[in-house]
Amino acid sequence: MTLVVAEESPGTPDALALIAASEAELAALYPPEHRFAFSPEALIAAGVRFCLARRDGVAVGCGGLAPLPSYGELKRVYVAPAARGSGVAPALLAHLEAIARILALPCIRLETGHRSPAAIGLYRREGYARIGAFGDYAENGSSLFMEKRLG
Repeated sequence: MTLVVAEESPGTPDALALIAASEAELAALYPPEHRFAFSPEALIAAGVRFCLARRDGVAVGCGGLAPLPSYGELKRVYVAPAARGSGVAPALLAHLEAIARILALPCIRLETGHRSPAAIGLYRREGYARIGAFGDYAENGSSLFMEKRLG
């Protein structure tokens, strides 16, 4: 089975389906005031470099990198439940990190929730470490903030 990660618009039908699935999963875990995911329109407006992961042509994951002046921020990283544990998430992260390196960003940061242990474990395995709130985020008791320095 072939896995390909490539940049695509967050407005494509496959991207919209993955974003909707991600939103539904987040809504089941967190109240609206603790969900900070960008809509597809906000991803486009912010210039987020958005990628889809496809296994044998089928969209199984997505994620984006918002380039900011001194770091990149991960947005909308999601893998369909049936594809979890099969290497999709690490491949997405590697692709997004490669984009960040091309853009000469010194690090990547992210916000995730405390009720997402699989995501937290993935980020730790991939070299992300806990940090304090950054950007427009505030400590809220639900969010975890992480960063990976790029070399």
